[in-house]
Amino acid sequence: MTERTMIAHLLHNDPTGKAQTVEEHLIGVAELARGFCRGFAWSDWAYQAGLWHDLGKYSDEFQQLIRGKRIRVDHSTAGAQHASKTLRDPGRLLAYAIAGHHAGLPNGDSNDGSDLTHRLAKEVPAIPHCPASLLDARPLSPLACPLNRPRRAFSLAFFARMIYSCLVDADFLDTERFMVSETSEQRGRYPQLAEVNEKLTAHLAALSARAEGSVNQHRAAVLQQCLAAAELEPGLFSLTVPTGGGKTLSSLAFALRHALKHGMDRVIYVIPYTSIIEQNATVFRSVVGDDAVLEHHSSFDPQQNEDDDVSPEAMRARLSTENWDAPLVVTTSVQFFESLFACRSSRCRKLHSILNSVVILDEAQMLPVNLLRPCIEVLRELTLYYRTTVVLCTATQPALSTSPTFRNGLDGVREIIAKPEELYKALKRVSISDIGKLQDAELVERLRGHEQVLCVVNTRGHARKLYELLAGAPGLYHLSASMCPAHRSIKFAEIRSALAAKKPCRVISTQLVEAGVDIDFPVVYRAMAGIDSIAQAAGRCNREGKLLCGTVFT
Repeated sequence: MTERTMIAHLLHNDPTGKAQTVEEHLIGVAELARGFCRGFAWSDWAYQAGLWHDLGKYSDEFQQLIRGKRIRVDHSTAGAQHASKTLRDPGRLLAYAIAGHHAGLPNGDSNDGSDLTHRLAKEVPAIPHCPASLLDARPLSPLACPLNRPRRAFSLAFFARMIYSCLVDADFLDTERFMVSETSEQRGRYPQLAEVNEKLTAHLAALSARAEGSVNQHRAAVLQQCLAAAELEPGLFSLTVPTGGGKTLSSLAFALRHALKHGMDRVIYVIPYTSIIEQNATVFRSVVGDDAVLEHHSSFDPQQNEDDDVSPEAMRARLSTENWDAPLVVTTSVQFFESLFACRSSRCRKLHSILNSVVILDEAQMLPVNLLRPCIEVLRELTLYYRTTVVLCTATQPALSTSPTFRNGLDGVREIIAKPEELYKALKRVSISDIGKLQDAELVERLRGHEQVLCVVNTRGHARKLYELLAGAPGLYHLSASMCPAHRSIKFAEIRSALAAKKPCRVISTQLVEAGVDIDFPVVYRAMAGIDSIAQAAGRCNREGKLLCGTVFT
């Protein structure tokens, strides 16, 4: 290393003074960023962002900083300014990503001086040592989205965020590859989608061979329709299957076959509740193996587990939550949608992994009503311009398609099940009885009269009160979102064990058990609520069809 070597990163603890040059880093990041959007015409945008993101490191001031001088240097603005000056309007889009690759995506304008407009006008150190070849600019390919469409402002913002994702993940990975090579080597050791699909296919074949009864016959029919629909072109689908109809594994079978058919990279399973995520992730791991599944939610946050002594598998999972490079990702609706609208680099790294993938929105009726329009808009964007297939999967399908009463809905949603209404009739396994208004004392006496019963109420306070009134009853359990996830998982396991052993099991719960939780009671009580909540509660009754008819009281 000489005084004239332009250094991007330096291993200070290395006795040889090993350094990565700025040019090596810029080209490395550019190549990685382009690779993240391979197959898309706009991959040159990601390459250019990578090539210019650290031009400021060619300044004398930064070179003094990297060699130990204690000064502050802005090294990200120079590249943003060069992009804007050289490429005009397209360059300004690149400038958002370049200027924000450390601090986060900037606003276009603001009063605090952190916005892009101020950054582009800011005086920054000159970069006299930058090779002219790096500063050259070729015309960029057309944008991912056409500009002559409604909502083009949203499309441009989303495109800028996707470029940003490619850039910041590439920057993290290239830096890590040089600075912490042993960590870098832990990444990406996942099975191929074809191998994952083979394991699922073998598991489903084994289930089919020993399946008996009408419920399992209908589940098999659902699976066959999912496999047939997987051959269709990517886009928007809905999968409307009654609770207990086998939609979890059938939707995964659709996603894997569809991804393989169309050369997609991964399957992302999006679920509203962590309790269902833990349940489904356990099922997926048992079928396709631990090494194929990445579970990412608030109870599985690598930043909360700073243990220096971790296994290679745990380290790989921790690293993969940063950018979702696994073949099968299971995550929450909050993690998925908040990341799509985030501005911090740590949250946005994973966004490029959503393009060219299959996204299954399980329990789609749980999308928040107050955020429905932006959620729908981003799903539309992904399916129209980023080769993403989205499956709206639920027993109580929400009205998300465009209609006279919902003009901002989704267009072209294809239902996978040919005749959902007939499937609902065939899988009807419960009767619903309106028992009117009951005082808590009356309800408690009714619950004492059942050996196995689930009671779902609308508030945590009511659940706690009923649990206290039932104190002393054999097999009594309480469930609510106030419980920590680990404790809740233990309780679910105990409940399933008691039900299977035909032991007394009386569960008082909030609505967290309604959406997708795999438990099966002969009798369910549901406090008055919307029809979708009652239908979901009914899905916890006679789920396997072992009784002639289960009973739901409301």
